[in-house]
Amino acid sequence: MELLRFGVEEEYLLADSVSRVTVARAAAVLTEAGVTLGERAQPEFIATQVEGCTPPVCTAAELRDALLAVRSVFGVAARRAGCLLVASGTAVLPSVHPLPVTDWARYRRIAAHVGPGIADQVGGELGGCHIHVGDLDRPSALAVQARLRPWLPVLESVAVNSPFCEGLHTGSSSSRAFRYANWPTVGPAPVVDGPGYEDWVEHALAEGIMLDRRSLYWYARPSEHLPTVEIRMADVNADVDVAVLLAVLLRGMTHVLLEELRSGVPDRSGGVTGRRLRAAHDRAAWGGLAGPGVDPVTGCLRPWREQLGDLVRRATPGLAMYGDLPLAERLAGKLVNGRTGAETQRAVHARNGSLAEVVDHLAAATLRG
Repeated sequence: MELLRFGVEEEYLLADSVSRVTVARAAAVLTEAGVTLGERAQPEFIATQVEGCTPPVCTAAELRDALLAVRSVFGVAARRAGCLLVASGTAVLPSVHPLPVTDWARYRRIAAHVGPGIADQVGGELGGCHIHVGDLDRPSALAVQARLRPWLPVLESVAVNSPFCEGLHTGSSSSRAFRYANWPTVGPAPVVDGPGYEDWVEHALAEGIMLDRRSLYWYARPSEHLPTVEIRMADVNADVDVAVLLAVLLRGMTHVLLEELRSGVPDRSGGVTGRRLRAAHDRAAWGGLAGPGVDPVTGCLRPWREQLGDLVRRATPGLAMYGDLPLAERLAGKLVNGRTGAETQRAVHARNGSLAEVVDHLAAATLRG
């Protein structure tokens, strides 16, 4: 089997350096960042955000370096535009509404398609972290996507980083997840083969559920522009090691699942239903890693921390193949014994009740190596 590479896309917020409120300065930031990053600096749907993409790389060290390089370039460009680069799943302070849609033809069509109830919802500035693993052909990506489904809720619990949403203390650890769920097609992917995938997409397009093929927002999907499986249910985190942990675990699991597929090993997740998966994802988004989890296979309550250990063990052959096992164990242990992004945000806020201080902490941590 060819060695798998991986890459990460992260969606960042731009917050004014004085008010800490999100500001529509993406055009200026992208113009400067694009000189260095080229097409790896991308606009987002809302003009208060930018997206940074790493190239496909082979090692965890390369991935971490690439993420830090992207963040550094954007951080400099943001500072020169009078704003802060913030890695958070939602805006911490109240934003100015209506939210400014980026002036691109496709984004204008999306805004018209989904309507103001979604495009201008409170918490509509969504900061996600998307992991790509490849190279995979379409049938392989769909097969891996299907077998990954039971493991995505625990990864979502690891990545929670949006307890505050435009000044609201939502009670959830990932406010982004619940806002994102309002978009059409967001959720666990169905189990489909190549023809089934095409039928699903063509039906969604014909019924007006999707605007175009890129408007498919399953938590795991075959990428339409890269030869990868793309996993996209995680909040972006200020701590770069969270993205690295997600990536090495997903590549390790992809390796294991591909080996099982090629050896004819039956899928172990036959008991998973869409209802159970949604319940598991909702619990992951609400309580995060410290909360009570739902085992998507059995439907029983099981702590997310236990399920994270299960995932590391399940992915061990793939992690060992790429030399990532010690790193995965260390980073998983760091989270289990420490704090998720959401818990860190709450702890910063608890010091003196200042949400502006939370923004400052996130901005500093986003650029910290």
